[in-house]
Amino acid sequence: MPITIADVAARAKVSKTTVSRVLNGKGELDESTAARVRAVIDELGYVPSSRAVGLARGRTRVVGMLVPSLTWPWIGEVIQGAVDVLETERYGLLLFTCNRGEESMRQFGAQVSAKSFDGLLVIEPEGTLDYIANLHRRGLPVVLIDDRDQTSGEIPSVGTTNHDGAGSAARHLLGIGRRSPLVITGPERFGCTSQRTDGFAAVYADAGHPIPAERTSLGDFTVDCGIAAVQTALANNITFDAVFAHNDLSALGAMQALQDTGRRVPQDVAVVGFDDIPTAAHTQPPLSTVHQPLREMGEAAARTLLAHFEGTPLPNRPTVIPASFVTRGSTIE
Repeated sequence: MPITIADVAARAKVSKTTVSRVLNGKGELDESTAARVRAVIDELGYVPSSRAVGLARGRTRVVGMLVPSLTWPWIGEVIQGAVDVLETERYGLLLFTCNRGEESMRQFGAQVSAKSFDGLLVIEPEGTLDYIANLHRRGLPVVLIDDRDQTSGEIPSVGTTNHDGAGSAARHLLGIGRRSPLVITGPERFGCTSQRTDGFAAVYADAGHPIPAERTSLGDFTVDCGIAAVQTALANNITFDAVFAHNDLSALGAMQALQDTGRRVPQDVAVVGFDDIPTAAHTQPPLSTVHQPLREMGEAAARTLLAHFEGTPLPNRPTVIPASFVTRGSTIE
């Protein structure tokens, strides 16, 4: 049978409360009593529940993280960044997804009610922002990562420069002589879609090459939408010499559709994505893309939360980590 706190108390001839005070460093205790309790703990090999000790101290040393799904190809990098910081500071991570919709959120809510973690990192599952904001207002420390939808700034967030990142893609394409890009956007409901659309279009307009509506295709961040956008443009005899896709997956779909119709990348059509997921460097040809600092975003969010636990107020403005452009073979031979 495992050794319990009651066994320690009986052997040391003290109460369970006294043993708990020794473990938690709380309350004034006679040093000889404390020493006797510690000796018994060593003798019996008692290992206290880390959760029980944490709750007694008013802290679990666990951080919760809520994400839409682990199937999104860039989410792993964000999680790894957060884990690197948390494990260094000896915190655990309790990860929740929304794979099962309302049932997943019910399970998450039960853990919130049980105070199973000290604070929460969030890559916002669609439709949950009001709920998350309410948790934050009720006192749960929350930091959003990749703030796609929030405009009020109520919840602290860590994000990247979507507008400027898209602008860097436009400048690169203009620099290699591509004047007629096909743009494959993300879903309209996401803030990053409008930011990337505006940043890219502004650079082309300033250069005297405004992008007509016929060369903008609404996508959904999937490979299939990239394939469909290129197939539709070709079927409608729309002329384009480049593709700018709002994420790498749709860029890969565009590249596949171009190659399937005998068009060479980059000689005939240059292709640029956004995210810089691990796969991007290993396609044929390797994909030029806007690098989102995904791991750095996870690290920064975790540090913000841990600093708050130590007394630093949560920031009232977003933390922004710049994106950067990565040139590979899909734009330059």
